[in-house]
Amino acid sequence: MSRICELTGKGRQVGNNVSHANNKTKRTFLPNLQNVTLMSDALGSGVKLRVSTHGLRSVEHVGGLDNWLLKTGDDLLSLRARRLKRDVAKKVAAETVAAA
Repeated sequence: MSRICELTGKGRQVGNNVSHANNKTKRTFLPNLQNVTLMSDALGSGVKLRVSTHGLRSVEHVGGLDNWLLKTGDDLLSLRARRLKRDVAKKVAAETVAAA
């Protein structure tokens, strides 16, 4: 399983360890990923995702998982998140048609 956030696409970064003698060796910086269950209001259920803590803050700032998915482009989302976005969009479209 790769270390990539399913919502933001944040992955590993590459840098150097620098010693006191200024020797440089390659290293990787991994994102802080958490396994979380986010509630989808449109679907009425929880969804398990592997999300970075930065992604969790972003989801909360936008107003929830459904808003985040609808406002985010498909290029950043994982395959599972794109499928979830499609399901949420269908449900929201059905609710707006039923309300009208």
